[in-house]
Amino acid sequence: MNQFEFPRTNRIRSKQDFAEVYSAKQRAGDKHLLLFAITNHLERSRLGVSVSKKNGNAIKRARKKRIIREAFRLVQYQLPRGLDLVVIPRPEVEADLKQYQHSLKQLSQKLSRRLEHKQSG
Repeated sequence: MNQFEFPRTNRIRSKQDFAEVYSAKQRAGDKHLLLFAITNHLERSRLGVSVSKKNGNAIKRARKKRIIREAFRLVQYQLPRGLDLVVIPRPEVEADLKQYQHSLKQLSQKLSRRLEHKQSG
């Protein structure tokens, strides 16, 4: 697979998958993103994006989703493997691609460590 691809298999799309990630209650946040995670027992991490109406009209929400998916696509090989991640952007902050990339890396590593600790303990 080309390092710049982001196929549909790397996306969380079903309501059930989103519900599973939320029900694990493993989350971390910063000023740009709130990130939920669960282990998926795959060789790759998958991404789901949830943008509420607090983020603006449909055009603004779609733009945030595109930027977050692009940030994930660019850093997906720097992220811990085997996680399902659901990303919720903070409505009060407008972030750019670099800020989302940084947040994704930091928060996913934090959650990965927490999930590993939970499984081993």
